[in-house]
Amino acid sequence: MENIDWNNLGFGYIKTDFNIRCTYKNGNWGDLEVSDSEYFPMHISATAIHYGQESFEGLKAFRGKDSKVRIFRMDENARRMQDSSAGTLMAQMPVDKFTDAVKKAVKLNEKFVPPYESGASLYIRPVLFGSGPQIGVKPADEYMFIVFVMPVGPYFKGGFQTTPFVIMREFDRSAPRGMGKYKVGGNYAASLVAGKKAHELGYSNIFYLDAKEKKYIDECGAANFFGIKNNTYITPKSLSILPSITNKSLMVLAEEMGMKVEQRQVPVEELSTFEETGACGTAAVISPIQRIDDYDENKSYVFSKDGKPGPVSEKLYNKLRAIQYGDEPDKYGWVTLV
Repeated sequence: MENIDWNNLGFGYIKTDFNIRCTYKNGNWGDLEVSDSEYFPMHISATAIHYGQESFEGLKAFRGKDSKVRIFRMDENARRMQDSSAGTLMAQMPVDKFTDAVKKAVKLNEKFVPPYESGASLYIRPVLFGSGPQIGVKPADEYMFIVFVMPVGPYFKGGFQTTPFVIMREFDRSAPRGMGKYKVGGNYAASLVAGKKAHELGYSNIFYLDAKEKKYIDECGAANFFGIKNNTYITPKSLSILPSITNKSLMVLAEEMGMKVEQRQVPVEELSTFEETGACGTAAVISPIQRIDDYDENKSYVFSKDGKPGPVSEKLYNKLRAIQYGDEPDKYGWVTLV
């Protein structure tokens, strides 16, 4: 603990004291168990290894100015993991068991929740996978659920700032009616090559278009996209987009701010009409976009000439973070006090 520099944390793995585990066997979930090990034994024929029966979640806990620890919208993560389980034929972790495991993991590692002044938080990673052996392509009959945590720094080291993205049509994120709407590891493995190329070209991440027609905006890397124009918050609607809990929250806050909210197909040409744009997700809340370069069309859509975030993005970002840290009232019941 004495070695942690709270003000200079990155976004990476740090060992904490305990993790929580639960096993599904003989048609039932067992009791929550506490472990201090970073490892577990796995059968060489486990379905997670061979057939990708796996899903995970990412959420955060925050220490407020009042020193209280708040977990943000963990019931939504529990339900999204159930959706991923349905899509991969895994046993569904009950919502109450999921939230009990998360609360237990946070409480047992409470000393690792960064202080309020640091702007850092405790990242929570629940993961569920097929641990039972199969060689035929079919679901396992045993599953393991684990929740582990680690302190992470604020996403923007130099303050809330914009970054460039790039559209490259040679890469697809997910097929229509495929696995894109589920938070499963395979989606992220499929993005590594595209992400590496984008980074090598100097971009924050790749901007995906729909795989079928290459006409509509899909996602920005592993985050949802939104655009602002005419006092309207616009975000893509697609069967291949992961439903972001952050995006869901921002839509509520946008309406509260008197904005209109539209969830619909967004043609790539519409980028030229947006006043500001952003990517949103757990890690950054909002990553405001400086510009989007269309690599194939040799075109650029610029949203910030001075590198500063747009006023709506900044207001939404500050409002959501204020709720997460307890600086503003939680009128929607989004936070759980530990």
